[in-house]
Amino acid sequence: MEPELIKKILKEVRSGKIRIEEALEKLRFFPYSDLGFAKIDHHRSLRKGLAEVVYSPGKTPSQIVKIVERLSFYNHNILITKTNKKVYQAIKKREKKVIYYEKAKMIVVKKKELFFNPNKVILVITGGTADLPVAEEAVVTAKIMGNKVECLYDVGVAGVHRLLDNLEALLKANVLVVIAGMEGALASVIGGIVNKPVIAVPTSIGYGASFQGLSALLGMLNSCAAGVAVVNIDNGFGAGYLASIINQMGEEKSIVHSP
Repeated sequence: MEPELIKKILKEVRSGKIRIEEALEKLRFFPYSDLGFAKIDHHRSLRKGLAEVVYSPGKTPSQIVKIVERLSFYNHNILITKTNKKVYQAIKKREKKVIYYEKAKMIVVKKKELFFNPNKVILVITGGTADLPVAEEAVVTAKIMGNKVECLYDVGVAGVHRLLDNLEALLKANVLVVIAGMEGALASVIGGIVNKPVIAVPTSIGYGASFQGLSALLGMLNSCAAGVAVVNIDNGFGAGYLASIINQMGEEKSIVHSP
């Protein structure tokens, strides 16, 4: 449940616009809803700043639609990750403001726009074009949380001059999300250049000995550059979320509700 919604309900009770019984009805599923197959945590946005995110694999389209309907009741911005067009078509029948990001394999139900300090930029960087799906997952996540996001794609260490041609973008970023497969060396290179937090994301891109991202994960964990943190393989969502938390520390968001 959003803090703004709780404040609104309390103010309406105080002013006499709604009865206590009506307020109780609005708060009935607080702090969570039990749908039988899922227990939806409405406290999540109070604690974390973003509603519970729906991980699509293992859930049927019907189950996801029911979860989205309950989250939507409380005016949450809703993210569905690792999903597909079939789920999007099912949600679209119930929700107007739904967007499918095919590259990111994400669905967003946008109830409101969040705006954060535009002078603080999250820069999402990839080693290669094959890393784009994970990168786009990070981009969509960070943007829905109200951040300004810029992208620098296909600047891996096999042609490091491509990266060095973009030093200005690297140095002005407040947080950097570095996404790479193979041996994952790009995170160390960037970590050795900048004085801002670097969030490294290993991807499952690579030949046999990369072990579906394990080589990149271990390479990033063993980085000798200071200031590099690592999330799990292909976890663009986790990187975008963490980048947002860092980027917004000590700041306030502006909120515009969609009609």
